[in-house]
Amino acid sequence: MREMKDSGVEWIGKCPASWQIQTIGSLFRVRNEKVNDTDYPPLSVTKNGIVPQMENVAKSDTNDNRKMVLAEDFVINSRSDRKQSCGVSSLDGSVSLINTVLYPAKEVPLVPAYMNYLLKNYGFAEEFYRWGHGIVADLWTTRWQEMKSILLPMPFMEEQRQIIEILDKKMDDVDRLIGNVQKQIEKLKAYKQSLITEVVIKGIDSAVPMKDSCIDWIGEMPKHWEKLRVKYIGNTQNGISKGGEYFGNGYPFVSYGDVYKNMELPSEVAGLVESTEIERENYSVKKGDIFFTRTSETIEEVGFSSVCTETIENATFAGFLIRLRPFNDALTTQYAKYYFRGEHIRRYLIKEMNLVTRASLGQGLLRAMTVLIPPHDEQIAIADFLDKKCAQIDRLIAIKQSKIEKLEQYKSSLIYEYVTGKKEVS
Repeated sequence: MREMKDSGVEWIGKCPASWQIQTIGSLFRVRNEKVNDTDYPPLSVTKNGIVPQMENVAKSDTNDNRKMVLAEDFVINSRSDRKQSCGVSSLDGSVSLINTVLYPAKEVPLVPAYMNYLLKNYGFAEEFYRWGHGIVADLWTTRWQEMKSILLPMPFMEEQRQIIEILDKKMDDVDRLIGNVQKQIEKLKAYKQSLITEVVIKGIDSAVPMKDSCIDWIGEMPKHWEKLRVKYIGNTQNGISKGGEYFGNGYPFVSYGDVYKNMELPSEVAGLVESTEIERENYSVKKGDIFFTRTSETIEEVGFSSVCTETIENATFAGFLIRLRPFNDALTTQYAKYYFRGEHIRRYLIKEMNLVTRASLGQGLLRAMTVLIPPHDEQIAIADFLDKKCAQIDRLIAIKQSKIEKLEQYKSSLIYEYVTGKKEVS
């Protein structure tokens, strides 16, 4: 076993006696050349490394005020709350000014791939955050002036290459395991979705007589069920439109995300908005209401529903939502929770929606949607059946998600132990 020493640096702890402890400023030079994103294509700095700029990120108007990045440069987001958003770039390009771009000093024997492991590990990420400053977490910044004083453990170049070789192999092995578990999760999610769709269209008794619904995106339906368009089920209304200055204080506010992410609205929503008594009356959120996401860049996020199982006092809801308030209990809340989340709703929207610009679910399109209405008792039975089945599937998904989290933690631990020398290459 090799000799170890106390590095004198808390985040490093003990490291091999032959390793040097050096500041980032002695190992790297900072690249500050300004370029435009025409000559140097825009790049995104993510937790998965440096990639071509993603379509869904906010674009800057300052196209000629960006930092140059050359292949093998290390780029890190100086917003230190974005932990581990960094990496060695394989591309020439440009990044926004909020990022710090580094390249090894000429006299420093440093392998870029090793730099990627060393500066992306969670130990360094925490140290990077510690050296930052700011008012709150999402405004916390670590600039070059602070960053250059951070101490790093540095093995000789040959050992760097050995560490890279062993970590590459181990990361590939763990990533394959993670990929396999992720595929299992996707299959479970697909099964859950198909189960919901099948049951809310066909029911839970396979022996009942069926008939043609005369609707191509539904197909056959139980003979004794009814059909009603949404306009005969309840009133629809778009949400309240407010400027940003009204948010953060006041009364509960149901957001787009509250509906998109939840089949049932949370009893307590995080959003707050300043609203008048008349607004709270006109845009109220009551037990039995059904909310739909109304507009998005893509159809994948439009038309998702969430039911309100308990009145949220003094609440209003967002302008990017539509509220359906049923006239009566012909459509139970429990059944509606599942019915409007079925894949047949996707088929209807794809068939009828105008996708020329933004995907948008207008009140007219929603009110024209057909809803299958089983007898009241059958709606309750369907909801109970799906509650139990979906809970079982969700438990399996949670178990597999926990396995992925443990594998990710194992990866992080391995990287940390190798780049600080606690594990020896052999």
